[in-house]
Amino acid sequence: MSRLQVVSGKGGTGKTTVAAALALALATEGKRTLLVEVEGRQGIAQLFETEALPYEERKIAVAPGGGEVFALAIDPELALLDYLQMFYKLGGAGRALKKLGAIDFATTIAPGLRDVLLTGKACEAVRRKDKTGRFVYDYVVMDAPPTGRITRFLNVNDEVAGLAKIGPIHNQAQAVMRVLKSRETAVHLVALLEEMPVQETVDGISELRAAKLPVGRIIVNMVRPAILDEADLDLTRDAPRTAIAKSLSAAGLGGARRGGVAERLVEPLLTQAEEYAERYALEREQRAALQALGLPLHELPLLAEGLDLAGLYELATELRRQGIS
Repeated sequence: MSRLQVVSGKGGTGKTTVAAALALALATEGKRTLLVEVEGRQGIAQLFETEALPYEERKIAVAPGGGEVFALAIDPELALLDYLQMFYKLGGAGRALKKLGAIDFATTIAPGLRDVLLTGKACEAVRRKDKTGRFVYDYVVMDAPPTGRITRFLNVNDEVAGLAKIGPIHNQAQAVMRVLKSRETAVHLVALLEEMPVQETVDGISELRAAKLPVGRIIVNMVRPAILDEADLDLTRDAPRTAIAKSLSAAGLGGARRGGVAERLVEPLLTQAEEYAERYALEREQRAALQALGLPLHELPLLAEGLDLAGLYELATELRRQGIS
């Protein structure tokens, strides 16, 4: 497994949930994972039912087998201060710039610089080692921007080309790209079995490949359980209404007489079955479109009880069951 796991997806697909579940899955059996947030939404804190994450690495969960999940919400302003201190030793002058609003101004007018700082912080965590020479984190999982922006976000060389041809910013971008375009990185896309998320996934993968960024897996989220298979659906289309009414009556759902409760239930049930058949066909079509991309494909279930911390661990277990660990 690549050590930097980048998770993107169309808005509404649950990419933050998948990133969190992936971080838990990778942390099992004593591993250490850092889960990084770059959009300032504090979605990770909500999922793990903890207070808002500061700009520091903080332990937020224990995985099965004693592993640990740490989290970091990267603040681009503070990351720029770190950067200025590292390369220019500004010290108190950097803090003064922040008070004057110069730091916010710089990261706003130069979005390429902002992206370099965000990706650079994650890449630094990937490369960081302790005093014994061992990596501090076995894996770094990034909850990245949505699919429509992911290639531009990761392709920081192009983003900073207009900012700096030489110097520390240029060197930082080069160092980041050495990680992002290596085997150390895998970019996973989260989708739903719906037309727009699938099309955006197809387009996103094409853009990532064109930029020579390493595409990892497709993770289909919130998959509904199969209630009827194709044989059952054929029966609902072909079975006489009178036979269905008799079956309902035999099951204790009203008498079989004409106009009775059982007969009145037939049409609503057949309508529901027809709607299910349409959705089943659409999902099968969208799944085939994703399979045609030739990437590992994983599916996570729609949780019947809704998503809470226990559900997050359930999704992590499912990812491990499917070989992601």
